[in-house]
Amino acid sequence: MRMNLTAAITASIFAAATAAAAAQDNTLTIYTYESFNSEWGPGPKVKEAFEAECACTVDFVGVADGVALLNRLKLEGAETSADIVLGLDTNLTVEAQATGLFVPHGINLANVSVPGGWSDDTFVPYDYGYFAVIYDTQTVETPPASLKELVENTDGPKIAIQDPRTSTPGLGLLLWIKAVYGDNAAGAWASLKNRVLTVTPGWSEAYGLFTSGEAQMVLSYTTSPAYHLIAEREERYKAAEFAEGHYIQIEVAGITTKGAANPLAAQFLQFMTGPGFQDVIPETNWMFPAGATTEPLNPVFADMIRPEEPLLVDPATVSENRKAWVEEWLSVMSE
Repeated sequence: MRMNLTAAITASIFAAATAAAAAQDNTLTIYTYESFNSEWGPGPKVKEAFEAECACTVDFVGVADGVALLNRLKLEGAETSADIVLGLDTNLTVEAQATGLFVPHGINLANVSVPGGWSDDTFVPYDYGYFAVIYDTQTVETPPASLKELVENTDGPKIAIQDPRTSTPGLGLLLWIKAVYGDNAAGAWASLKNRVLTVTPGWSEAYGLFTSGEAQMVLSYTTSPAYHLIAEREERYKAAEFAEGHYIQIEVAGITTKGAANPLAAQFLQFMTGPGFQDVIPETNWMFPAGATTEPLNPVFADMIRPEEPLLVDPATVSENRKAWVEEWLSVMSE
């Protein structure tokens, strides 16, 4: 009886371990930014839709913002738990690929549609948008009509921005100013900094300060007013259209070296390009979808600023200079 009992206990432990391993094998771990996986973001609906298709478990792990995603992955290296990193953008893809922590996606990109086209064999886009200064018409009568007016009007309204060391919108503004001012970017930041109410780690904190009335303007996206119009039926928040144009952001996801061994990773990226994912994006992430949707977008999106020739610094140039440009920004802002 003792031998039989021991055998039974051993078998039970083995079965439990096997079940746990099977459950782990059927789990997809995705690192993303916090607003993506918030209760009002795309994450919950994407999780529900993909889990119904894959009969698996999606585990979203949130960090502050997009640059912080890359920072965390670099820190973890090959020991990362991430199968997929979702929330980098084209300003970071060259640097991300140079880590050696991503593998070719190997999926069909026929459904993908973004300005300028897409042919990257490592990263797959899931949405895109254009950075903008959003203002409250109840407190700002005359919004800036250009980036130079935003920067150089010393009597202009206060603005909340994001930190380029952790946030992709924060990095986007840094590159926007670099694209317009070139070697005079430091002077531009010196002019603007006295009107920067605060610098937040991520987009959510800055936008929260804006909607609570603490900041008159905020760095966000041309599509941000669509949220207020559709979800709140509120018309007071507008995007300022800038004469120099608007900097584009294309957000992407990629499979890590760890995720290469998980067939769910490639399955998810393929799913990401289709309507099961893309239908969720416009009215939860409030960006333009990077693939076909089941239904046309709400007509409100047609009224959002959508520049024909957006600004963009070449990703290789960003990779070569990001550290120096961020240090330049930090030096000015900390004076």
